[in-house]
Amino acid sequence: MTGNDILYLVIPCYNEEAVLPETAKQLLAKMNSMFERNIISPESKILFVNDGSKDRTWELIEELHKSNPIYSGIKLSRNKGHQNALLAGLMIAKERADMTISLDADLQDDVDVIDRMVERYYAGNDIVYGVRSARKTDTFFKKFTAQGFYKIMQAMGVDIVYNHADYRLMSKRALEGLAEFKEVNLFLRGIVPLIGFSSDTVSYERHERFAGESKYPLKKMLSFATDGITSFSIKPIRLITACGFLIFLVSIAMLIYSLVVHFTGNTVHGWTSMIVSIWAIGGLQLLAIGIVGEYIGKIYLETKERPKYIIEKILDKKEEGTGRAL
Repeated sequence: MTGNDILYLVIPCYNEEAVLPETAKQLLAKMNSMFERNIISPESKILFVNDGSKDRTWELIEELHKSNPIYSGIKLSRNKGHQNALLAGLMIAKERADMTISLDADLQDDVDVIDRMVERYYAGNDIVYGVRSARKTDTFFKKFTAQGFYKIMQAMGVDIVYNHADYRLMSKRALEGLAEFKEVNLFLRGIVPLIGFSSDTVSYERHERFAGESKYPLKKMLSFATDGITSFSIKPIRLITACGFLIFLVSIAMLIYSLVVHFTGNTVHGWTSMIVSIWAIGGLQLLAIGIVGEYIGKIYLETKERPKYIIEKILDKKEEGTGRAL
């Protein structure tokens, strides 16, 4: 297999100074191997996206860029979150690459899978998903919640690839399709399958994090899952409607029961059923208000049309020092 197509590796980084030198080393070795086999163009790059890191991540990216022009960098003006940082890198890569592969900086994504992704690309696929074959490195809680998340998303009607995170290859025209999606609330795992085009999957085993701390604690994972569900499905609101209709039917039945009891003279009732009913209906109402509020909040953010990210600096010979907002 030979090819002249330009490959960009896009790696979002947030406080990754502990792992970045090793990540850069392993990715460079992989790229050099592919250069030697004429699989990719010599113009291919490794693009790091600094998502407002508070440590020396950006300084390390600058040092890498000076040491070898294969390393490029993007500095966002402030922390905008993993999905926005990833999108920033993809949109920059779109302008100069034939294909891009996004992966995390923590080396949990197996870099050896890159060859197989590129092979599937040359076979005619515009999108190649990296799918975990097992979750041996996960705790029981992480495995249970992750699998539950994918099942809930699928039950909500969201077209999502099971056990796929953000390790994927996308062709230039797939990225051009991605650029057509204008929503501010980004959930790329749900957006990318909507693009269409031919796709394939490659399986791999996810490694332990090489160094540093996870950027997705439980609180962020729950927020990410909520964003994913509310950005791609209105089924939660329909469930509220169904529950409301069911409660209405129950209330009619209780009204009939109360009238029968009243006219038969047996009007002494316990307080247990009343208290339970009040708490149950009150809790359901608060839950319903919260879910509806989540959707309203998303509409509020979308109507503002604020930029998803602002680029402060680009380390690349073609566009050194420029800034832009998208």
